[in-house]
Amino acid sequence: MIVGFNLSTALNEPEELQVFLGLMAFGVPLYIVSSWVFEKWELFKKLKNENTNAELMLLKSQINPHFFFNTLNNLYGLTVEKSDEAPEVVLKISDMMRYTIYEGQKDQVLLEDELEYLHTYIELHKIRYQKKVDIKFTHHIQGEGLKITPLLFVILLENAFKHGIESLTENAYAHLSLIAGNNKVVFAIENNYDPNEKREQEGIGLKNLERRLELLYPERYSLLVSNDDAVYKVQLEIDLK
Repeated sequence: MIVGFNLSTALNEPEELQVFLGLMAFGVPLYIVSSWVFEKWELFKKLKNENTNAELMLLKSQINPHFFFNTLNNLYGLTVEKSDEAPEVVLKISDMMRYTIYEGQKDQVLLEDELEYLHTYIELHKIRYQKKVDIKFTHHIQGEGLKITPLLFVILLENAFKHGIESLTENAYAHLSLIAGNNKVVFAIENNYDPNEKREQEGIGLKNLERRLELLYPERYSLLVSNDDAVYKVQLEIDLK
């Protein structure tokens, strides 16, 4: 078996390179030197993977706190009013928290499960609002068994609600679509917003998402954003291969 690796990467410290050259200079057999370098390369890959996993866990931990806190505050108001909608809100929050905690820690989930999670998120927001909102979600999944990293789309959806619908008192809308097939998925959102609202925090969620995509789908995704005439559009396409 022939194993290929990058010597300059494996010997990523000057001291290690000096050791390598010293071994060769003293006539140590090439196969022993090669074995030593290969062990260094394997250790480097292991540490790199561990660092990547640690970073991914940190990024996941930053998802959705705003949504859950706001929804719990809204639930408190419903219970004070003894609203008939309070039990439904409790069940939906429970479903979302269960999915976030358990399914959200997995490397991949079924796309259909992620779709159901988004539907629950949308339904909770519909219950919260005391105004007329135009929310449409069209989707089509071709084939079965497609899997994706969990909790990617919800960041874009949260932006549409937080910086769009919640900033408007009337005529607010959010139109979503998800199309999947041939190992590709395209998720798109268009929403209007109040151009006078400050939007400093929006970039945090997008940077979080882009970093996760870079780690999980390197060179296999595109994220397009446009912002014109108080209309915000975003499209995320992922190659699932």
